[in-house]
Amino acid sequence: MKISRKEVEHVALLARLKLTEEEMNQYTEQLNSILEHAAMLDQIDTAGVSPTAHAVQLYNVLRDDEVKPSMDQEKVLKNAPDAEDGFFRVPRIV
Repeated sequence: MKISRKEVEHVALLARLKLTEEEMNQYTEQLNSILEHAAMLDQIDTAGVSPTAHAVQLYNVLRDDEVKPSMDQEKVLKNAPDAEDGFFRVPRIV
């Protein structure tokens, strides 16, 4: 499967990209190279391989919650650029 220059132009239009002639040629060549590599992967025998969502088995890697002493609020707020009523004061985001 190959990608045509017209398809690259169409994708660039959808992405609202202004591409030069040189960039169009370069991206067409690069995308075709990627598709050629993907086609090589189709030749691998995967008959005995079950489909997976991840390459390696994943387990819950989070640690257990443990109550630990924390820093004093006043000490923490000393590092803040701005604090008010015991809280960090940040710019309003609308």
